[in-house]
Amino acid sequence: MELTVGTVLEGKVKSITNFGAFIALPENKTGMVHISEVANAYVSDIRAHLTEGQEVKVVIIGNENGKINLSIKRLEHKPQRENTGAPRREGGNFRPAAAPRREGNSYQNQNRPQHAAPTPPPAPKSADQLFEEKLKAFMSESDSKLSSMRADHRTKSRRR
Repeated sequence: MELTVGTVLEGKVKSITNFGAFIALPENKTGMVHISEVANAYVSDIRAHLTEGQEVKVVIIGNENGKINLSIKRLEHKPQRENTGAPRREGGNFRPAAAPRREGNSYQNQNRPQHAAPTPPPAPKSADQLFEEKLKAFMSESDSKLSSMRADHRTKSRRR
């Protein structure tokens, strides 16, 4: 049997560590499920989800340099998030859920439709984009400092 990415297999939990679980696969192969690939929810203790000797269904998500990376959560359906009115975390800050809209002229724009689709938040910037922005800011600041130093040097040399 060829162990390629996307293959679904049955395996047995061989050992558990703080960062993941090693799974015995067919043909005397061993793969690892990282703690982040165990469940769709946050997993702080992998032992609460898996036990040694347990039979699990896994999917291969990587097979490089003889290391077989596995996932259990990618075989599960993602739970639908429901709006409970509890605070939610967005962009690193806690923000209360949106309050219900008030009816009446003082709180509504009469020209706006009642059920306008919300605009999606901007896509998060990649590390490369953040680096480029920081580099541009640095270069701009550096250029302005250099030009002010050059201007000071010119005025000082004229006085002599």
